[in-house]
Amino acid sequence: MVAPSLVGCFLIKRIAQNKYLSGVIVETEAYSQEEEACHGYNQKTQSNKVLFGKPGRFYIYRSYGIHHCLNIVTDKDNFASGVLIRAVSILNKNEREASGPGLVTKAFDVDNTLNSLKILDNKFLWI
Repeated sequence: MVAPSLVGCFLIKRIAQNKYLSGVIVETEAYSQEEEACHGYNQKTQSNKVLFGKPGRFYIYRSYGIHHCLNIVTDKDNFASGVLIRAVSILNKNEREASGPGLVTKAFDVDNTLNSLKILDNKFLWI
């Protein structure tokens, strides 16, 4: 039930001292290790270990070597499950600006450097 509860929440990124970019999450997708499309389907690896960690962290990965995807680890420790942020509506921007996982991370300048950050206890990116 985490995915539907994120719709309508703000995604906020600090872009400079006292400057922020924010938008409303409008689309999400939930998944778990029981699904073949989940990064944790086969096993825990060095690259997906954050997904198996405690809930409440960002899990960021590069998709097809092209763009990053922003996920939130959910459920429980040692069980791969998460929510992909699929689209965000940014005020005064074209509605397509962040409509798609790769465009979300591009618009908010999210990459692997933010992987494993706690959602509520960091200085860069919040929900």
